[in-house]
Amino acid sequence: MLTIPVINHSRHPLPEYQTAHAAGLDLRADLPDGSITLGPLERQLVPTGLSLALPVGYEAQVRPRSGLAYKHGIGIVNSPGTIDADYRGEIKVLLVNLSNEPFVVQDGERIAQLVVARHETIAWQPVEQLSETERGAGGYGSTGK
Repeated sequence: MLTIPVINHSRHPLPEYQTAHAAGLDLRADLPDGSITLGPLERQLVPTGLSLALPVGYEAQVRPRSGLAYKHGIGIVNSPGTIDADYRGEIKVLLVNLSNEPFVVQDGERIAQLVVARHETIAWQPVEQLSETERGAGGYGSTGK
């Protein structure tokens, strides 16, 4: 298990896994005024009150919650948002309301998921030709219906 230093300036508990095999921890809105309203097609940066220190070689991905997306049309504009290992500021979630109805985000409401993952640092190897595959350069829609 990976241990990550975290500062919690919110009034809410630290994010927890909701089930034994969940990949993401739920992030909560930290709204001192109690709530904010997202109008149709509006986006707002929602604070969580959390800051963390990821180890080098790891990132944290901020992803939408499927229930908010399905039931209310609430997503994340830059999904997934990436938190790099050298970032020490507060985690904020850029929510967007893709529905036709206003949506009220309450203080303490679970608004996003946080998934911590390893990543690689790469070095480019310029070449004149790439290896052949069965798919080749087939892109959007090329693998069938």
